[in-house]
Amino acid sequence: MTYSVKEIFLTVQGEGGQAGRPAVFCRFSGCNLWSGLERDRASAVCNFCDTDFVGADGPGGGKFKTPDALAGAVSGHWPGGGRPLVVCTGGEPLLQLDENLIAAFKAAGFEIAVESNGTLKAPDGIDWLTVSPKAQTELVQTRGEELKLVYPQPGVDPARFESLDFKRFSLQPMDGPDQMTNAQAAFEYCLAHPKWSLSLQTHKWIGAP
Repeated sequence: MTYSVKEIFLTVQGEGGQAGRPAVFCRFSGCNLWSGLERDRASAVCNFCDTDFVGADGPGGGKFKTPDALAGAVSGHWPGGGRPLVVCTGGEPLLQLDENLIAAFKAAGFEIAVESNGTLKAPDGIDWLTVSPKAQTELVQTRGEELKLVYPQPGVDPARFESLDFKRFSLQPMDGPDQMTNAQAAFEYCLAHPKWSLSLQTHKWIGAP
């Protein structure tokens, strides 16, 4: 298959259980919950997304005809040393990430992290799977390393996810004009329900991508 990638860049993971770790982000184009076009946001299943995943025209992005070609492009962004990590994100990366690409990333020496909305089954071989459930969707992927819930979401009670097979449960305040109010609500929820950890988008504090 041809892989459509919006952008590839080196940064530091800013949120969740691997916050602070250097990583190459591979942002795939496309999502199954929103077209990515502003005119469709109000009617989208997920209408609070804060990323641009439309097209393949971002820095490092493009159309990659083979798994090795994409793995090579990702490798070109790693400075050497350390523990190479690629974070597959989107959009929804599981629309494109397959076993062949996972094998190519592994052959290039990378650990693989994935950030998914959980509506698609994840292939084997992922080292750190983060699932971020969205309201009004069926959660198909019910196990992984981290369940990261954007909070608050109308009609979504964090308690409904606590029986699922995840190693870490994170609440992440919803961005936007009410961010500080949401952060306080998430903070207080974690104190009252210590199964949950607070996840903050630290990369935004320093202007990192």
